[in-house]
Amino acid sequence: MGIQTTVVFADLFGSTRVFESVGNVKATETVTQATTWIAKKISNNGGRVVKYLGDGVLSTFQSSADAIAAVVDIQRSYQLRLERQEPALYMPLRIGVVRGDVEMVDGDCYGDAVNIASRLSELTGPHQIWVNDKTLENNLQMPHVHFRSLGQISLRGRAEPCSVYQVEWQEEVDSDFFTIQASISPELDAMQDDVLGAQVELSWMDTRKSFRAFDMPILIGRTRQLEFVVNDPRVSRTHARIDWRNGSMMLVDVSSYGCWVRFAGGKTDVILRRDECVLHGKGEIALGSSFNDPQATVVDFSVT
Repeated sequence: MGIQTTVVFADLFGSTRVFESVGNVKATETVTQATTWIAKKISNNGGRVVKYLGDGVLSTFQSSADAIAAVVDIQRSYQLRLERQEPALYMPLRIGVVRGDVEMVDGDCYGDAVNIASRLSELTGPHQIWVNDKTLENNLQMPHVHFRSLGQISLRGRAEPCSVYQVEWQEEVDSDFFTIQASISPELDAMQDDVLGAQVELSWMDTRKSFRAFDMPILIGRTRQLEFVVNDPRVSRTHARIDWRNGSMMLVDVSSYGCWVRFAGGKTDVILRRDECVLHGKGEIALGSSFNDPQATVVDFSVT
């Protein structure tokens, strides 16, 4: 029997692109500065830094409340750093938080909770924080912070799906319609749909189509032969792909100009340039230009 702890895995999103863009020396310096800053914030918030993992930091906290307070503080402070960062070095932060049993051996940390935290960090989008349900078991509540259920998400290497919540950490967000507070109950868990039976519905102008897991992968773009055609000159011939991977709908950008994803109830848009993110709930995908462009080509999506 291991010890109960809260594991935090914080990961820089887009580091591969930065290494390709600016070279190893400058990229290594930037990644090192960022991960050192993250580790210091973790220590200052009462956490224990276990180790650095390339462009990520693994840490533990004795209590989930301290862990959530820490990662919210880290995301809010890191946003200020990003505002001063030059575009070529732009690497948003994504964080997975998991409460569970771990084994400590020679100062290192092992166990299912570590693996799940790493998987959640991989699946979540830039600027986001995902946590498992056990992190919120003690009716955790924080001012200006909401917890939105994403339902049951299957993770690579695990037979059982994981009940996941997204932390809405932006102070100015007021999206109670899309959020729930952190009281967890069997009745609430029973209401959550298992994404193993999920489907995604896409709509653009008069076109509306639904796709299930066995339809994947599907391609989005201008070419007539694609599964979902968006006939607009700003959209690439093949612009994006939706995969079914480890029980999740994954949006993969394969275009020259990128995709922007806006989730209902969320504040920050996810920017994909040859990157990917999990589609969940409802939202919009802007193809080739951001939502700030009044002429942007926007596809609505709904994962049910």
